[in-house]
Amino acid sequence: MEEVTLDKLAKDVGTTVDRLVQQFAEAGMKKQPGDAVTEDEKQALLTHLNKAHGGNGPAEPAKMTLKRKEKSTLSIGGGPGRSKSVQVEVRKKRTYVKRSALEEQQKAEQERLEQERAAAEAKRLEDEAQAAAAAKAQAEAKAAEEKAKQEAARKEKEKAKAKAEADKRAAMTPEERQKADEAKAEAERLRKAQEEEARKKAEAEAARQAEEARRLAEENEARWQEEEAKRKKAEQEDVHFTTSSTAQAAEDEQDVDEERRSRRKVSKQRRHKDDERDDSPRREKRRKGAKRSTLQHGFNKPAAPVERDVKLGETITVGELANRMAVKASEVIKTMMKMGEMVTINQVLDQETASLVVEEMGHKVVLVSENALEQEVLADRGADTADDATTRAPVVTVMGHVDHGKTSLLDYIRKAKVAKGEAGGITQHIGAYHVETDHGMITFLDTPGHAAFTSMRARGASATDIVILVVAADDGVMPQTLEAIQHARAAQVPIVVAINKMDKPTADPDRVKNELAQRDVIPEDWGGDVMFVPVSAHTGDGIEQLLESVLLQAEVLDLKAVATGMAKGIVIESRLDKGRGPVASVLVQEGTLRQGDIVLCGLEYGRVRAMRDETGKEVKEAGPSIPVEILGLSGVPQSGDEATVVKDERKAREVANYRQGKYREVKLAKQQKAKLENMFANMQEGEVQELNIVLKSDVQGSLEAISDSLQKLSTNEVKVNIIGSGVGGITETDASLASASNAIVIGFNVRADASAKRLIEQDAVDLRYYSVIYDLIDEVKAAMGGMLAPEFKQQIIGLAEVRDVFKSPKIGAIAGCMVTEGVVKRSAPIRVLRDNVVIYEGELESLRRFKDDVQEVRNGMECGIGVKNYNDVRVGDQIEVFETVQVERSL
Repeated sequence: MEEVTLDKLAKDVGTTVDRLVQQFAEAGMKKQPGDAVTEDEKQALLTHLNKAHGGNGPAEPAKMTLKRKEKSTLSIGGGPGRSKSVQVEVRKKRTYVKRSALEEQQKAEQERLEQERAAAEAKRLEDEAQAAAAAKAQAEAKAAEEKAKQEAARKEKEKAKAKAEADKRAAMTPEERQKADEAKAEAERLRKAQEEEARKKAEAEAARQAEEARRLAEENEARWQEEEAKRKKAEQEDVHFTTSSTAQAAEDEQDVDEERRSRRKVSKQRRHKDDERDDSPRREKRRKGAKRSTLQHGFNKPAAPVERDVKLGETITVGELANRMAVKASEVIKTMMKMGEMVTINQVLDQETASLVVEEMGHKVVLVSENALEQEVLADRGADTADDATTRAPVVTVMGHVDHGKTSLLDYIRKAKVAKGEAGGITQHIGAYHVETDHGMITFLDTPGHAAFTSMRARGASATDIVILVVAADDGVMPQTLEAIQHARAAQVPIVVAINKMDKPTADPDRVKNELAQRDVIPEDWGGDVMFVPVSAHTGDGIEQLLESVLLQAEVLDLKAVATGMAKGIVIESRLDKGRGPVASVLVQEGTLRQGDIVLCGLEYGRVRAMRDETGKEVKEAGPSIPVEILGLSGVPQSGDEATVVKDERKAREVANYRQGKYREVKLAKQQKAKLENMFANMQEGEVQELNIVLKSDVQGSLEAISDSLQKLSTNEVKVNIIGSGVGGITETDASLASASNAIVIGFNVRADASAKRLIEQDAVDLRYYSVIYDLIDEVKAAMGGMLAPEFKQQIIGLAEVRDVFKSPKIGAIAGCMVTEGVVKRSAPIRVLRDNVVIYEGELESLRRFKDDVQEVRNGMECGIGVKNYNDVRVGDQIEVFETVQVERSL
């Protein structure tokens, strides 16, 4: 700002220069006309003059009023073709109050409210203290009275007890009295020790709770202080439309007035509506100033990730797993995609996969057992004591190589012709028989000897006590003989070796002993622990000695079982009979199985409607080590399933349904896992040929064995896919499935019914019947060989040597050649070799002998050869002629 001279200032204020110089001198400032006057000097002069006239110096105004006037003209129509102008004047007036005065007023109001609140709080605390003191005095009086009563009762009881003890002590001898004193002292010591331990535990628990309360209080105090500071900061942050402090104070006052008016208006309206709706007591309560409750949640967002305990059963879906971890299903799917698994929200996961996902997402896995109902049903069978156990008959399994005479040996023992009735003379499924001999009863299990029935042979070994290993004296140890030894050792059962076919002139028992000794099966006469018995199934030589050896071994094992109570056993074989329904061969291991019992067999259940022995006779009950056929099950059980008698049929049905559901879920989870794991491998390997098969068999054991054998035939190029299998005849459903899937239908010892035959002929489905497993496997192998992609092989058919080269204007270079090997054909592809290195591969453009075009030139003859699109043929080169030959492949 530019400076003002003294002359100009006198002119502006309307006074003379001399008077202004005098006033400056009175104010303590020496000025001459023409001198410059600053703003500070002006302010000092004003202060002096104000005080000289009785004022307090310059002071800021407490209020400031702003007025605004706006004028505008409005045109109003006064009729047709006429208009009238109206002058409109808008006047606005706003008064701004100094902030200091407003603050003092608010401060005084706040102090008054604080005093009233403090007085009310003090009165309330005083009333509460008086009420608490009165309640405490009343409670103490009541407790003292109760304590006095209890003390009187205790003293009376102690007095009676002391009197009784005194009477009893008087009747005791000195030794008894001393023992009683020692027991009393010991009891007193134990009581004090227990009281001391309880007191220490209580003190430790109280200290822990106090520490926990203190820690929580500190944490909450810090959080509350932080929230209060944030709230105050938010209240202090205000928005104004002007920068002037006076204008901002006026805006604050106006906002407070508007808020009070609106609150008072809303409160009146709400009270009026509530009074119309509420009854008199509630209206009276509101008039007294009762506070309304506010709905405010107390949720605080977790500051750290929450680790949860996730309970996992055998299977679980992706959506359910996400719910148990309290996350979205998309997060679980994303995590599994990172782990290399492509899943959907409804896909079933097995327990192992779900555990990996839970641990990957930072939670804790808790594995739970979901078969509580099953355990309850099995535990409700009643407890059997070992004291009731009695000696039982041994279960003997006859094992050995195919055609070594197992069934013939057993046939001689039980005086029945079994082997003649079996297809091909080999045992196709397990036969269970119990035989009464002169030395006692023995239960025999006859297992098949063919390699395909390994699983059946293993099942027979798992249910047996003693193994009879049949080895032909003229054939020696074979591969399935070694498998039988391995199964017997895995089951930890003793072996009795029967050297069969001793009636043949080529029999050599020493060779059998030597070969078995190399497999650690040492005969007793060589210092081992295995009994060797030479027998003949045709003449019967050695049979009695074999039975004595088996019973001697059983006596050493001391076999016992509980013969009373509910039965328990194992399913040896099962099949679906057309007239009788599901039939299961059960070997009873303990207890007694009776007709009418409720049996739980793996995934199936039912009431035993009938029981038959191996000869087909009806029996009412079967004890330990007795094989029987039972009817009445809900379906065909799996061979090797445990058969258990239970009390409640309803619970047995629930357990069976639960097992079936779990079996389906686990199977589905495994299938999904296999599909996902093999998806990319299949995409890389290309299309794989599949041979679809619908397999039906007469018994469950044969079905499993054939399925395993066919699955082992699969290769990288041709795969056996068994799309349907079951026990029983071939039905129309099987034919429809085969027709839709382009599959072949295989029936093992079963036939198709009339409707199935009609559908098979109509759709031209390939149907094959078999009764011997050798033929089945060989024909399936041949069918798979026809599905293999053929191989192409290049075969050299001729070789010509270049003797000279001629130039032709039409063709180019013509090679004059001598055929040294084979034949050169005009239509066959060729290679040009130079120093035994291929330099060109193509085809012939011309082949001539003298001037004639020929189709082929044989060994030892000359010809002219023109190579298509190649002119760099030189003397000494060799032209190799070959053809591509298709080679059929086989498995």
